[in-house]
Amino acid sequence: MHELLMEPGGKPHFLLGNEAIVRGALEAGVRFVAAYPGTPSSEIIERFTQLAPEAGIYTEYSVNEKVSVEVSCAAAISGVRSLCAMKHVGLNVAADAFMTLAYVGVKAGMVIVVADDPFLHSSQNEQDTRYYAKLAGVPMLEPATPEEAYRMVIEAFEISEKFKTPCLLRTTTRVNHCRGPVSIGSIPARQGFAGSFAKDPFNLVVIPAVGRKLRLTQLERLKALRAESNGSPLNFSTGRGELGIITSGVSYLHVRDAVRSMGLEDRVRILKLGFSYPQPQALIGEFLRSVKKALVVEEIEPFVEEGARLTAQTMGISTLIAGKGEGLVPREFELDPVKVKRAISTFFEIPFQEPAVTAAPQLPQRPPNLCPGCPHRATYYSVKQVFGEEAIYPTDIGCYTLGILPPLKAADFLICMGSGVSTAGGFSTVLDSPVVAFIGDSTFFHAGITGLINAVANNHRFLLVILDNGTTAMTGHQPHPGVELTPQGRIEPKVSIEKLVRGCGVNVVETVNPLQVKKTQKVLQELKANMGKTGVSVLISKSPCPLFENRILKKTKKIVFQSDGSCDDTCGKCMKELGCPAFAVDTSGEKRAVRIDENLCIGCSVCSQICDAIKPKRIS
Repeated sequence: MHELLMEPGGKPHFLLGNEAIVRGALEAGVRFVAAYPGTPSSEIIERFTQLAPEAGIYTEYSVNEKVSVEVSCAAAISGVRSLCAMKHVGLNVAADAFMTLAYVGVKAGMVIVVADDPFLHSSQNEQDTRYYAKLAGVPMLEPATPEEAYRMVIEAFEISEKFKTPCLLRTTTRVNHCRGPVSIGSIPARQGFAGSFAKDPFNLVVIPAVGRKLRLTQLERLKALRAESNGSPLNFSTGRGELGIITSGVSYLHVRDAVRSMGLEDRVRILKLGFSYPQPQALIGEFLRSVKKALVVEEIEPFVEEGARLTAQTMGISTLIAGKGEGLVPREFELDPVKVKRAISTFFEIPFQEPAVTAAPQLPQRPPNLCPGCPHRATYYSVKQVFGEEAIYPTDIGCYTLGILPPLKAADFLICMGSGVSTAGGFSTVLDSPVVAFIGDSTFFHAGITGLINAVANNHRFLLVILDNGTTAMTGHQPHPGVELTPQGRIEPKVSIEKLVRGCGVNVVETVNPLQVKKTQKVLQELKANMGKTGVSVLISKSPCPLFENRILKKTKKIVFQSDGSCDDTCGKCMKELGCPAFAVDTSGEKRAVRIDENLCIGCSVCSQICDAIKPKRIS
């Protein structure tokens, strides 16, 4: 039995925040789950996929977040409780469906888990999802701990079903990826995921006339949701005194720590918002009247602060309110107890002794790097050998984005999933330089196909390199439409990238194994020679992710490579052009030489194809 299907015992269970969400959803009777993996939310769909056969629920890795919302809402409209999960930028992809779904509503509970990423641990921006709740007019809950995440996902299903609307569960990286004690309940008996659909086109088909009617219904629903928020036990206050702090999410933990360590329990009251949209105006107003000054502590944007100020203005409350500002709560990155203590000290004029920081020795930098034997490195090497520095290299979201680093330097522009393809068309139209775009296999299915069709339709002239390593590598080796793992560990193709590309109208399509360096460069030379004649052309660079082979397929290496002793580090070609992490400069002998760490080498052979001093070595 999967650990998340365990029966409740007498002791709390130590769960990851994402695991707590899974368990809570199971107890709430979820029967349909869909997601596109995105850190820090990826473990949610992974755990659901692992336990789905035992639990009798339907799960899918959707091709992107928009699709995950659409399939999940269809289930909820059919009376089946559903959940979809994504990271914050994924909600941008899903926004078209999400905004209108907020009008249409649902029949059974539907929860959308959105994981924000303050400090950009694994993201391209610090977007604050809370504004989406306000924009769409849907309820939103914000947990601070795994225990709250567990309880709130159960409550989110109840709110969703009661008010016939999707409900957002907004987490952040520190909630998703921390572990904490969770007191679990029981999972209901298996029900399967069969639903029923009642035709009602004049409420479910959103033509303008229907949309106008549903808009009025949505506004009435918001009034009822605000009343629900005002009375929700997820919003509560603690402490006493004339000074107040309003907070939500993980910021509450920093506030609680700061108040306790500064000895302010008798001076500071804390209002913690768990049901944070619609904001509980009556509760906030009551709290503001009970204090002389109120500090709003939250990460990223002043979402709660703006609501508190509006509440004060609407209700004629004169309490001084502050939040974001110089010397107060920073708008950028994550909060921590010191930042919160500093803001409390400044705003409430309470002395605070900055902690003494002991100067630590400077650690050597260890930037992220493509793994030893990564086929993307071989692809970048060959492309740079053929196209050089004069080409423009739009790239995309994935582990291959690390091609930005030297010595590869094969990334010139990136804004979002799929942008590598579309921006390549723009660059090729206005620039004389050759344009070579990169996109991974999973990202291509997610957001690259429309850009490719656009390129064909508008005769854009660039080379698109699809880096096909057979998995969604960056987020933990999840499947995508191009691959499917069988229980026996075999990979069976689902959708052929080559057939799909040709179906989009691309006439010049080549497939290479990038670990075969000379063959790859020969094909690239031919593609370069024809770039001005053929419009868009596509190179599929196909070779499995070595970590995926080791982790999932249990493939073991039989050969490694080593220097034969003739290397004297005078050419440095392997370091300057390839830069595999298995390489190191050895200065212990009479002459400097490049050595290969046999523990890191996976035997891809790329280095031996560019340097005669590198030879294979069979290992037992």
